[in-house]
Amino acid sequence: MISDIITALYNTPPSHYTKEHRQLFQQLVDGLNDGQYRACEPSPEGWKVNQWIKMGILLGFRMGTLAQIPWSETKPFYDKDTIREKQFKLNDNVRIVPGGSSARNGCYIAPGVTIMPPAFVNIGSWVDSGTMVDSHALVGSCAQIGKNVHLSAGAMIGGVLEPIGSRPVIIEDEVFVGGNTGIYEGIIVCSKAVIASGTIITSSTPVYDSVNACYLERDAGGSFTIPAGAVVVPGTRSMKNNPSFQIACPIIIKYRDAKTDTAVKLEQDLRSVLD
Repeated sequence: MISDIITALYNTPPSHYTKEHRQLFQQLVDGLNDGQYRACEPSPEGWKVNQWIKMGILLGFRMGTLAQIPWSETKPFYDKDTIREKQFKLNDNVRIVPGGSSARNGCYIAPGVTIMPPAFVNIGSWVDSGTMVDSHALVGSCAQIGKNVHLSAGAMIGGVLEPIGSRPVIIEDEVFVGGNTGIYEGIIVCSKAVIASGTIITSSTPVYDSVNACYLERDAGGSFTIPAGAVVVPGTRSMKNNPSFQIACPIIIKYRDAKTDTAVKLEQDLRSVLD
C-alpha cells in the first residue's frame, strides 16, 4: 500500500531520492487533488489524522530542489520543484476570480467552490462544495473546510504539517467565519457555528460559553471544539494575577436561531450580488 511505502521512506530516509520516489510523491499529490486521499477525515470516533499523508507531503519538500517555476512571462516564482501550483480546468467547476489567488498542488477543491482574489489554499487542505473563500483568506496546510462554508475576507484558517500527529483546523459544514478572524492550532468548529468578525481562537485562548455559564474544556489533543450552532464573538477577561489588565477570551453569546440565520443569509446574498 502507498501508505506503508511512504511511512517506511519517511522513517528511513535514503541517501538520495530517485525517480521512483518522485513518482510515488506524484501519486500522493494526484490522490489529494481528486479527493481520494485526505489528511484528516471524519470517522465514527471523531476526526482522524492520517499521519502518512503528512509524511508524504514532508517527503515532497525533502526531495524537492529549489527551482524557477514559470507563473507568467514577467513574474516567475521560486519553490521546491516537487510542490507546484495547482492547475484548474473549466470542467473542475471551480470559480476563481482573477486577481492573484493561488492553490498549491495537492489540495482538494470541490466543484462549486468560489475563490475571490487574492486568496491562498495550501497543500493537503480540503475545501468542500459550495464554499466561498473570500479575499485575503488563507486555508492552511491540511486544514479541512466543509460544505457551504463562508470564509469571509481576511479569515486565517490554520493548518499544520508538523508534528505529524497534530490535528489541523477543521471547519465543518455551513459554518460562517467572519472577516479578519483567526482560527488556529487544531480548533474544530462544528456545523452551523458563526464566528464573528475579528474573533481569534487558539488552543491557548479560553472560550467562555455564556449560555451554559462555563468555559469549554480542552479535548485529548489539547485544543477546543466550538459546539454546533454556537455564535462566537471577541471578548476579554481579567488576568488572574492583575485584574487591571484584560486578555482575549472569545465568548459564545448564544446558539444559532432564526435571527442569526437571517443575518447570515443576508450577508451571503449580498456577497453573491457583489461578486
